[in-house]
Amino acid sequence: MRGCASTGVTLGVVAGLVGGKFLGIGLTTLLAAHPRLGRLPLTIELPKVFGVAAVAGIGFTLSLFIAELAFQGEELEEAKVGVLAASLAAALLGYAVFEGMRHIPQPGLKRAGLTPAEPLIDLAVPVDPERDHVRGMKDAAVTLVEYGDFECPYCRRAEAAIRELLTDFANDLRYVWRHLPLSDVHPQAQLAAEAAEAAAAQGAFRPMHDLLISHQEALELPDLKRYAGELGLNLECFWDDLRSRTHAPRIADDVDSADASRVSGTPSFFVNGRRHEDAYDIETLSRLVREALAAASGASGRR
Repeated sequence: MRGCASTGVTLGVVAGLVGGKFLGIGLTTLLAAHPRLGRLPLTIELPKVFGVAAVAGIGFTLSLFIAELAFQGEELEEAKVGVLAASLAAALLGYAVFEGMRHIPQPGLKRAGLTPAEPLIDLAVPVDPERDHVRGMKDAAVTLVEYGDFECPYCRRAEAAIRELLTDFANDLRYVWRHLPLSDVHPQAQLAAEAAEAAAAQGAFRPMHDLLISHQEALELPDLKRYAGELGLNLECFWDDLRSRTHAPRIADDVDSADASRVSGTPSFFVNGRRHEDAYDIETLSRLVREALAAASGASGRR
């Protein structure tokens, strides 16, 4: 009688860890993502979810801890055997699921509505061509957003790569600058940002941006007025905008959008809404743009 009870404990543990995790995680996700039910977006194919659900049955520490709370003596030993057996079975089931996925035709997944959704977006505030400062083709397939600070030396270093990138991908890339003046470490950054917006009000954001980013050592008021003169701006209007801080709310809006996107430093880049946290040399950024172009091409081909 004891042997039957102990065997039942082992089988129960295996069934709970392997079958319970597999069906619980997999079916819950299926219901949540089904096009006629939950309609929640997925960023991977649903069969992969079942593969992950299968390997979720692999576990030792917590399972053994719960077993020690629930059982004693021989039943505890059988429960431990069940935990070990379940881990092996879960690993084999996960392998079988992932291996089987290689033989599932993609058209069949698409007809079932089980293809992945568009990637989740990290950029909290979408690009608005009517508001944002856009350089390049406005209808380009790839959008590169930079949160920058005119006094940040790393932003200046990145500028050369940005210019080369816009040349190399002239028809496929648009670039957006958003302000994130780090005033606690760059005392002239806020004023420089407002000067850039004062120039933008006269249709000269880009040339003023280029002057400010390339003359980071000279961003005092006299310097800003000199740059405005070099660009042929209406100096009275430019000065009035700076003195009245007309464009400070615009800068604050950019800062708020950076906070919403959890941006804390400059330069920070987003490629088609996805955060980029690696290097920003021309080789790295070019690779990112090519990957984004390939993804955009694949998405348009599926529609």
